[in-house]
Formats: sequence, structure tokens, C-alpha cells
Amino acid sequence: MKYIALFRGINVGKERRVDMKKLKMLFESLGCINVSTYINSGNVIFESKDNQADIIKKVEMALKKEFDFEIPTLIKTEQEMKQIEKAIPKEWQNDSSQRSDVAYLFPEIDSEKILDELPFKKEFIDVRYIQGAIYWNLDRKNYNKSHLNKIITHKMYQLMTLRNVNTARYLALGKK
Repeated sequence: MKYIALFRGINVGKERRVDMKKLKMLFESLGCINVSTYINSGNVIFESKDNQADIIKKVEMALKKEFDFEIPTLIKTEQEMKQIEKAIPKEWQNDSSQRSDVAYLFPEIDSEKILDELPFKKEFIDVRYIQGAIYWNLDRKNYNKSHLNKIITHKMYQLMTLRNVNTARYLALGKK
């Protein structure tokens, strides 16, 4: 089965550095095939005979051993990624006039209720839920008014991993 691994909080500063070549080799050492990485924020496209629960356990243990720190990891099936991508309106872009992102949710917060708990000003941002993710779009001129920047201080932020809409679309299509 084809999977996409999404990592939270790596390569965003000088701490918690993860080399993509090492990451690829680590997945191959776990018996995964057709492994490729996509951009430095931590995305791995791979195939495995194992189920999601087994893969996530093996990957998280191997990551801790290899890099000496815990890396929160989501493993999504290709089908799950495609369902999320299909929900994103085609006209939503990440460009000079709009900002569109996907926040992949860890199971602990994967509920539509999250929309009521996050600090967004909904009159300035179109935010939606689908199982496994929330996704949003806003006019860049309304960025500050939307309070999108306040998400990073919210307690639930630690239980999600963000990708811009371009990356989300790429990963869903499984391009290499």
C-alpha cells in the first residue's frame, strides 16, 4: 500500500535537524520500497506491506533512535491524502493574493469541533474540516485580521502539522 508520512516540527530552525537522505535510508531499512522525500519540512512517500498502526510504531521508534529526539509522525494512506486534496476548492491557491494551507490532524484532535476551538476570525478566513485535516483560505491582505498567526500559540497546534496547499496537492497525487 502507498503511504505518506508527515512529520511535525523538523528542520524549522537550527534544532531538530533531519537530513532527507538519512530519512529516506531509514524508511528503506524498515522494509519500505519506492521511498522518496519531498521538501525539507518532512514528507516521505513510500510503499509498505505493513498496516498504518504498525508502520507508525516502527517509524517513530526508528526516528528516535536515529536522530535522538522524538518526531511526531502522521502516516496517511494515499487514499486519505486524495480525499483531503479533493475537498480543497480548485480556486484556492497559495500565491501573492491568497494563502491556503492544510493542517493535518493527529487523532487526538481529529474532530469538526476543532473549528470552534481555534482562534480564527471566521469573517476573514474560510476554514473547513474533513476527516484528518482542516484547511483554510484567506486573502493575504486579511492575514492579520484573521488571527491565523495566533494558531501557533494554541494548545492544539502541537497536534497538527501544516503544509501549504501546493504541497498538499503534490503529496496527494503522489508525484515523485
